[in-house]
Amino acid sequence: MTTIELVQGDITRESVDAIVNAANSSLLGGGGVDGAIHRRGGPAILEECRRLRASLPQALNSVRAGGTPIGKGLPTGQAVATTAGNLDARWVIHTVGPVFSATEDRSALLASCYRESLRVADELGARTVAFPAISTGVYRYPMEDAARIAVDTVRATKTDVEEVRFVLFDEQAYEAFARQLR
Repeated sequence: MTTIELVQGDITRESVDAIVNAANSSLLGGGGVDGAIHRRGGPAILEECRRLRASLPQALNSVRAGGTPIGKGLPTGQAVATTAGNLDARWVIHTVGPVFSATEDRSALLASCYRESLRVADELGARTVAFPAISTGVYRYPMEDAARIAVDTVRATKTDVEEVRFVLFDEQAYEAFARQLR
Protein backbone atom coordinates (compact mmCIF):
# COMPACT_ATOMS: atom_id res chain seq x y z
CA MET A 1 0.00 0.00 0.00
CA THR A 2 1.27 3.43 -0.93
CA THR A 3 1.63 6.00 1.85
CA ILE A 4 0.68 9.56 0.89
CA GLU A 5 2.38 12.47 2.63
CA LEU A 6 2.05 16.23 2.26
CA VAL A 7 4.90 18.73 2.51
CA GLN A 8 4.75 22.48 2.07
CA GLY A 9 7.96 23.60 0.47
CA ASP A 10 10.34 23.43 -2.45
CA ILE A 11 10.20 20.18 -4.43
CA THR A 12 13.80 20.66 -5.58
CA ARG A 13 14.92 20.20 -1.95
CA GLU A 14 13.27 16.79 -1.51
CA SER A 15 15.31 13.64 -0.96
CA VAL A 16 13.43 10.91 -2.86
CA ASP A 17 14.07 8.36 -5.58
CA ALA A 18 12.17 10.40 -8.19
CA ILE A 19 10.94 13.97 -8.44
CA VAL A 20 8.07 14.59 -10.85
CA ASN A 21 8.45 17.65 -13.04
CA ALA A 22 5.38 19.51 -14.27
CA ALA A 23 7.09 19.97 -17.61
CA ASN A 24 6.06 21.73 -20.77
CA SER A 25 5.81 19.59 -23.89
CA SER A 26 9.12 20.80 -25.31
CA LEU A 27 11.01 19.18 -22.39
CA LEU A 28 13.47 22.07 -22.68
CA GLY A 29 12.74 23.82 -19.39
CA GLY A 30 10.39 26.65 -18.60
CA GLY A 31 8.99 28.52 -15.64
CA GLY A 32 7.55 27.44 -12.30
CA VAL A 33 8.40 23.92 -11.11
CA ASP A 34 9.93 23.07 -14.49
CA GLY A 35 12.35 25.98 -14.39
CA ALA A 36 13.24 25.37 -10.73
CA ILE A 37 14.04 21.69 -11.40
CA HIS A 38 16.19 22.53 -14.41
CA ARG A 39 18.04 25.32 -12.54
CA ARG A 40 18.79 23.31 -9.41
CA GLY A 41 19.31 20.01 -11.24
CA GLY A 42 21.83 21.50 -13.65
CA PRO A 43 22.65 20.92 -17.31
CA ALA A 44 22.57 17.09 -17.19
CA ILE A 45 18.75 17.16 -17.06
CA LEU A 46 18.49 19.42 -20.11
CA GLU A 47 21.01 17.28 -22.02
CA GLU A 48 18.92 14.15 -21.42
CA CYS A 49 15.72 16.03 -22.25
CA ARG A 50 17.22 17.04 -25.59
CA ARG A 51 18.12 13.40 -26.32
CA LEU A 52 14.62 12.28 -25.33
CA ARG A 53 13.05 14.96 -27.51
CA ALA A 54 15.17 13.84 -30.47
CA SER A 55 13.89 10.29 -29.98
CA LEU A 56 10.22 11.31 -30.11
CA PRO A 57 8.31 10.58 -33.33
CA GLN A 58 9.13 13.23 -35.96
CA ALA A 59 5.55 14.53 -36.07
CA LEU A 60 5.93 15.49 -32.40
CA ASN A 61 9.43 16.87 -32.78
CA SER A 62 9.46 19.52 -35.51
CA VAL A 63 12.06 22.28 -35.25
CA ARG A 64 12.37 25.62 -37.06
CA ALA A 65 15.63 26.62 -38.71
CA GLY A 66 17.80 27.83 -35.87
CA GLY A 67 16.64 25.07 -33.52
CA THR A 68 13.41 26.57 -32.13
CA PRO A 69 10.97 23.74 -31.33
CA ILE A 70 7.60 24.01 -33.10
CA GLY A 71 6.28 20.49 -32.61
CA LYS A 72 4.30 19.47 -29.59
CA GLY A 73 7.03 17.31 -28.05
CA LEU A 74 5.82 15.05 -25.24
CA PRO A 75 2.04 14.63 -25.39
CA THR A 76 -0.11 15.86 -22.51
CA GLY A 77 -0.68 13.16 -19.91
CA GLN A 78 2.45 11.16 -20.79
CA ALA A 79 5.66 10.81 -18.76
CA VAL A 80 9.36 10.13 -19.37
CA ALA A 81 12.39 10.01 -17.06
CA THR A 82 15.85 11.55 -17.03
CA THR A 83 18.69 11.80 -14.58
CA ALA A 84 18.11 14.13 -11.63
CA GLY A 85 21.47 15.84 -12.10
CA ASN A 86 22.36 17.76 -8.95
CA LEU A 87 19.03 17.11 -7.19
CA ASP A 88 18.88 14.78 -4.18
CA ALA A 89 17.06 12.16 -6.25
CA ARG A 90 18.02 9.53 -8.79
CA TRP A 91 15.54 10.55 -11.48
CA VAL A 92 13.26 13.30 -12.69
CA ILE A 93 10.01 12.08 -14.20
CA HIS A 94 8.74 14.70 -16.65
CA THR A 95 4.99 14.86 -17.31
CA VAL A 96 2.97 17.39 -19.27
CA GLY A 97 -0.22 18.50 -17.55
CA PRO A 98 -3.25 19.90 -19.33
CA VAL A 99 -4.02 23.59 -19.58
CA PHE A 100 -7.33 24.17 -17.77
CA SER A 101 -10.38 24.76 -19.92
CA ALA A 102 -13.74 25.96 -18.64
CA THR A 103 -15.43 24.42 -21.70
CA GLU A 104 -13.67 21.04 -21.98
CA ASP A 105 -13.20 18.41 -19.27
CA ARG A 106 -9.48 17.64 -19.17
CA SER A 107 -9.52 15.76 -15.86
CA ALA A 108 -8.64 12.44 -17.57
CA LEU A 109 -5.46 14.05 -18.92
CA LEU A 110 -4.51 15.33 -15.47
CA ALA A 111 -5.17 11.91 -13.93
CA SER A 112 -3.03 10.36 -16.67
CA CYS A 113 -0.07 12.53 -15.56
CA TYR A 114 -0.14 10.88 -12.14
CA ARG A 115 -0.78 7.34 -13.44
CA GLU A 116 1.91 7.57 -16.12
CA SER A 117 4.41 9.05 -13.66
CA LEU A 118 3.79 6.15 -11.28
CA ARG A 119 4.13 3.70 -14.18
CA VAL A 120 7.52 5.20 -15.08
CA ALA A 121 8.52 5.17 -11.39
CA ASP A 122 7.69 1.44 -11.27
CA GLU A 123 9.77 0.80 -14.40
CA LEU A 124 12.70 2.61 -12.74
CA GLY A 125 12.28 0.81 -9.42
CA ALA A 126 11.59 4.05 -7.55
CA ARG A 127 10.06 3.57 -4.10
CA THR A 128 9.66 7.23 -3.10
CA VAL A 129 8.22 9.85 -5.45
CA ALA A 130 7.62 13.58 -4.94
CA PHE A 131 4.86 15.23 -6.99
CA PRO A 132 4.03 18.91 -7.39
CA ALA A 133 0.44 20.07 -7.89
CA ILE A 134 0.52 19.48 -11.66
CA SER A 135 -1.16 22.09 -13.91
CA THR A 136 -2.10 24.46 -11.07
CA GLY A 137 0.41 27.19 -11.91
CA VAL A 138 0.51 28.84 -15.31
CA TYR A 139 -1.87 26.13 -16.67
CA ARG A 140 -4.54 27.50 -14.25
CA TYR A 141 -6.14 24.20 -13.15
CA PRO A 142 -8.33 25.02 -10.10
CA MET A 143 -6.49 23.82 -6.98
CA GLU A 144 -9.44 21.99 -5.40
CA ASP A 145 -10.14 19.99 -8.56
CA ALA A 146 -6.45 19.30 -9.15
CA ALA A 147 -5.99 18.09 -5.57
CA ARG A 148 -9.01 15.77 -5.80
CA ILE A 149 -7.81 14.30 -9.10
CA ALA A 150 -4.24 13.88 -7.82
CA VAL A 151 -5.16 12.18 -4.55
CA ASP A 152 -7.90 9.99 -6.06
CA THR A 153 -5.62 8.88 -8.90
CA VAL A 154 -2.69 8.02 -6.65
CA ARG A 155 -4.99 6.09 -4.31
CA ALA A 156 -6.52 4.14 -7.22
CA THR A 157 -3.31 3.36 -9.12
CA LYS A 158 -1.67 -0.01 -8.57
CA THR A 159 2.01 0.72 -8.01
CA ASP A 160 5.09 -0.57 -6.21
CA VAL A 161 5.90 2.99 -5.08
CA GLU A 162 5.87 2.91 -1.29
CA GLU A 163 5.60 6.64 -0.61
CA VAL A 164 4.08 9.45 -2.63
CA ARG A 165 4.91 12.88 -1.31
CA PHE A 166 2.90 15.83 -2.60
CA VAL A 167 5.23 18.81 -2.26
CA LEU A 168 3.08 21.92 -2.33
CA PHE A 169 4.47 25.39 -2.81
CA ASP A 170 2.12 27.36 -0.58
CA GLU A 171 -0.40 27.04 2.22
CA GLN A 172 -3.43 27.24 -0.12
CA ALA A 173 -2.22 24.21 -2.09
CA TYR A 174 -1.27 22.34 1.08
CA GLU A 175 -4.74 22.90 2.57
CA ALA A 176 -6.50 21.82 -0.64
CA PHE A 177 -4.56 18.54 -0.68
CA ALA A 178 -5.07 18.05 3.08
CA ARG A 179 -8.85 18.32 2.57
CA GLN A 180 -8.68 15.56 -0.03
CA LEU A 181 -6.73 13.26 2.28
CA ARG A 182 -9.30 13.59 5.07
